[in-house]
Amino acid sequence: MAFRSLSPQSTHGRQAEARRNDLAVLEAARDVFSAQGADAPISAVAERAGVGMGTLYRRYGSKAELLQRLCVLAMRQGLEAADEALSAADPWTGLTGYIAACIEMRSGALASLAGQVEVTSEMQATAERAIAAMTEIVARAQRAGYLREDVSPLDISYLIETFSRCPRGAGGVDEGEERNVRSRLLALVLDGLRPGAATPLPGRPPSRERYVARWARH
Repeated sequence: MAFRSLSPQSTHGRQAEARRNDLAVLEAARDVFSAQGADAPISAVAERAGVGMGTLYRRYGSKAELLQRLCVLAMRQGLEAADEALSAADPWTGLTGYIAACIEMRSGALASLAGQVEVTSEMQATAERAIAAMTEIVARAQRAGYLREDVSPLDISYLIETFSRCPRGAGGVDEGEERNVRSRLLALVLDGLRPGAATPLPGRPPSRERYVARWARH
């Protein structure tokens, strides 16, 4: 799946090149950080993206600014997927399409950065919009009777994060087989979201306070 454009407007020249670099770096960062964790060197991201370190630092200034920018870009992609989900006539199709799109783009792959980078006001505002959109996606599916009532929006968020962690081609595994296994597991999980003969979920819904607190700088 090609990554979505982050703006409906076409761009040209340097602006278009900067946008292409942003997307290449974002995709590379997802691979690198999901494989190596938050301590992975930026040089590994630059190498995987096919851009020079000078290019990164001219554009972002520091590692922290780069990571903050990548988090915002990732959330914006999730918001575009959420907009599509909310415009779907069928709430279940909207929900499952949203989950599949987020997993395909591995929107939760940068969760390893939680607590490692200072949260900016832009990150905070974008995250609040993303949570609000996901809450409405879940609520629509539940109101229509397609989604079990004991599922919370954060259950969906953690589900997406879990599926996002595996980097493409990890451990020398054939990517086609990796995709096959991932699609089978996702189908099993999506069936588990239906009300049908579902057994009650154990424990309590994930805490929003804890979910947000992960991003407090350690």
